[in-house]
Formats: sequence, C-alpha cells, structure tokens
Amino acid sequence: MSSFKIDLSTAIVFVAVEPKLKVINKETGEIAVDRETKAKMMTVGLTIADDGEANLYNVSIPETGIPAGVKLGMPVKVIDLKARDWENTFGGEKRFGIAFRAVALVTPSGAKD
Repeated sequence: MSSFKIDLSTAIVFVAVEPKLKVINKETGEIAVDRETKAKMMTVGLTIADDGEANLYNVSIPETGIPAGVKLGMPVKVIDLKARDWENTFGGEKRFGIAFRAVALVTPSGAKD
C-alpha cells in the first residue's frame, strides 16, 4: 500500500505517551521488528498541534530512532513521518485504518541517543 509523507514544518509535537515495545501478537508476546534494520519497533503517542488543532497519534518508530531520556510532555522533532492506510480481517471482521510511522525522534538537545 502507498504511504504519504506528513509535513510537520509548522507543527508543535510533544510526547503524550512514552515509548513502549510494539506487540504484534498479544497471545505470544511477539514484538514487531523493522524489516530494513531488524531493530525492535516501538510505539510512542505524540500530540501534534497545528493550525489551532491538536490530536494524538500513535507512531511506530524503530528502537534505534528513540533517543535516551524521552519523557512525557517533552517537545520532539519527528523525522520522516509517514501515513499508510491498512486493511485486515480479524476474527471474520474486516477492519481498516491509518498507521503512522517515523524514522526517528529528536529531542530539544538534538541528541538521538
């Protein structure tokens, strides 16, 4: 499926939910892995505010793209945020949505690790 780059050049972004491992199978505890880097995937909740509106987005980011010390409420810069639509069938029920993924976060100090 196609992905689309999201322009955050005028947005303010804060960490709303601290990073945690992205579990893809709750029964087995299987963790998602980045296909390119083989790094474990993380999910972080980001509040993105722009044009007088703010929304919470759950964004998948490789573990290697999460700087040490990322905390709740911290302003961050998002590197290469993309949106991709998805569709799947779970238990005979068709579901669909939009998944968000980024390459990395950068903290105000500019440190990535």
